[in-house]
Amino acid sequence: MDLHIDGVTLVYPDGEQTLTAVDDVTLHVPSGETTALLGPSGSGKSSLLAVAGGLTRPTSGTVTFGDGEPVFTPTTPPDDATRVRLTRIGFVFQQPQLVPSLTALEQLELLSHLRGRKPAERRARALELLDAVGLAPWAHKRPGTLSGGQRQRVAIARALVGEPDVLLVDEPTSALDHERGTEIIELVTSLAREQDAAMLLVTHDESTLGSVHRLVHLRDGRLV
Repeated sequence: MDLHIDGVTLVYPDGEQTLTAVDDVTLHVPSGETTALLGPSGSGKSSLLAVAGGLTRPTSGTVTFGDGEPVFTPTTPPDDATRVRLTRIGFVFQQPQLVPSLTALEQLELLSHLRGRKPAERRARALELLDAVGLAPWAHKRPGTLSGGQRQRVAIARALVGEPDVLLVDEPTSALDHERGTEIIELVTSLAREQDAAMLLVTHDESTLGSVHRLVHLRDGRLV
């Protein structure tokens, strides 16, 4: 399902003044494709991703999935935003943010449980995705016994376990070397395409982006 960001502006209070983190951005990410958002630190990349994922309400503008009604607006109630995040969006953050006490398999099963899947369906889907990211042999390992790249692969599988319409990925390779970073980008791009999810990827490292469909640049909150 396509992701439409239409005229989004995000303004923060900054002492007695205001700071415009995102300035009238319009962006379309087609279903099954990956758009990489690049820009220097402080350019508004993560702020735009937060609006696209309903983590922050825009000051103005809307976020829409497909041809339906906007899912995020300046007046979207918090409970509605939470429901959309849980059921329609997959997140991959800079740090994997795995639960230390849960195995790789349990990380995925927990999210499936929150999304209402039945136990047998949760297990089958989780095992399928762990195999897809090359971690089937490590399904019963906890995060502390996995490498950084393996933990990020678990995070990618967890983000996709609910078959989201939109996948939002924030600097997933910042803690990895170039080779492993490129592998992670290729993996998440391929899986998003297979699931027909629209993926918006924030990164600073253009050298790992050979597999994405489009690059866009953000500077001072505006697309350039």
